[in-house]
Amino acid sequence: MKPLPSLEDLIGIEYSKLGFFREAQEKIAQLHASTLELERRRQQIQAILDGITDIMAVVSPEGRITSVNRVYHDVYGGSSPVGRLCYHVFRQAHKPCRPCPADIAFRTNRVCRQEHIYTVGEATRHFEITASPLRNSQGRPCHILLLKRDVTLERAYQAKLQQAEKMSTVGLLAAGVAHEINNPLTAILGFARAIKKRLPDVRDRLPKDFESDLSESVEIILNECARCQDIVQGLLHFSRSHSGTMVAVNLNDCVRETVRLVQHKIKEHPHIVLQQKPFEPLPLIRATPSEIKQLLLNLLLNALDALAEKGGTIEVHTGVRHDQWVFLEVRDNGCGIAQENMAKIFDPFFTTKPIGQGTGMGLSMCYAIAQAHDASIEVESRLGEGSVFRVVFRKMP
Repeated sequence: MKPLPSLEDLIGIEYSKLGFFREAQEKIAQLHASTLELERRRQQIQAILDGITDIMAVVSPEGRITSVNRVYHDVYGGSSPVGRLCYHVFRQAHKPCRPCPADIAFRTNRVCRQEHIYTVGEATRHFEITASPLRNSQGRPCHILLLKRDVTLERAYQAKLQQAEKMSTVGLLAAGVAHEINNPLTAILGFARAIKKRLPDVRDRLPKDFESDLSESVEIILNECARCQDIVQGLLHFSRSHSGTMVAVNLNDCVRETVRLVQHKIKEHPHIVLQQKPFEPLPLIRATPSEIKQLLLNLLLNALDALAEKGGTIEVHTGVRHDQWVFLEVRDNGCGIAQENMAKIFDPFFTTKPIGQGTGMGLSMCYAIAQAHDASIEVESRLGEGSVFRVVFRKMP
C-alpha cells in the first residue's frame, strides 16, 4: 500500500504551482510591455513615413507592392495596392517598365535615380524616382524602397528661369546688333533722300527710262530702309528693360484704343470677326500705356495672320484672377502653333510665316514688355484649333 503524501509534500506542490503561475505572469507582463513598445515604435515609424511628402512604396523582387505610405493614397486614392504589381499600379501597364529603377537597384544592389513623365488621373506629372535596396543580414537586397517625388512645378519653374536667362542674353546681343546696323542704315537713308530731292533738278538731262527706273529704285531703297528701321527699333525696344513712365492704367481703355488701330486690317478680311469682352469694373494696373498698346497690337496682328487663310474669330478678354491679378487675353481659332515651336515663339526673328511676310519681332517685343511690367505671358495652343495668349498683371493696391 502506497503511503499517503505528507503535509510537507502537499505544501511543496502548491508552492511549485504558485511559483509557476508567478513566473508565467511575469512573462506575460514582459510580453505585454514588449508588445506595447513594438506598437509604439511601429506607430513612430509609420508617423515618420507618413510625414514624408514623397510617394513611398516597398516593392518585392517580383515587383509586388508590400506597403505604401499615406501620400500614395492622397495622390492615387482607391483601394490598397498591397499585393499588386507596381507597374499595374503606377503605370496601368501590362509589362514591367524599361528601364525599371527598382529592377536596376535590385540587380546592382545600389541606389538608382531616374526621372519619368507619366499620367496620374487626368494630369501629366513629372516624377523624380529613387529606388533604394533594403538589404538582409547577408547584405543582399530583399526588397526595394521606391520614393517618387513630384517635381512637375519645379521643372516648370526651371524652364521659365532658363527662358528668362536666354531672353536676357538675347536682349544684350540684340542691342549691340541694332546699334551696329543703325549707323550704316542712317547713311543709306540720308543719301537716298538726297538723291530723291535732287532728282527733279536733273530729270531733263536723264534718259526717260533711266529716270523712271532711278526714281522707282530710290523709292524702294527708302521703303526698305524704313522697314529696317522698324526692325532696329524693335530690337532696341526688346533689349531695353522698359521705357516711358508707368501710371495707373485701365486695360479696357487700352483695348478700345488699340482695336481702333486694327479696324482697317479687319476690313481687309471680312471673314474675320473681332469681339471685345471687357470685364467691368476692372482694377487698375501700373503700366506704360503706349507699351501695353504695343503688346496688344502685336498679339492682335499675330491672331489676324493666323486667321488670314480660313477666317474665324478673335476674342479680346479682360478679367480678374484671385482678386490679385488682372489679365488681358487674346484668343483665336486659327491655325495654332506646332508643339515643337512653342519653346521658340518668343525668340527674336523666329517666325513660321513665309519669307517676306514677317520679321519675327512681334512676340519677342511682347515678352520684353511683359517682363518690364513684372507680368507673365501664358500660351495655350493646339495645331489646327487656335491659340490663346494671356498676359497677367498684378493689380494696383
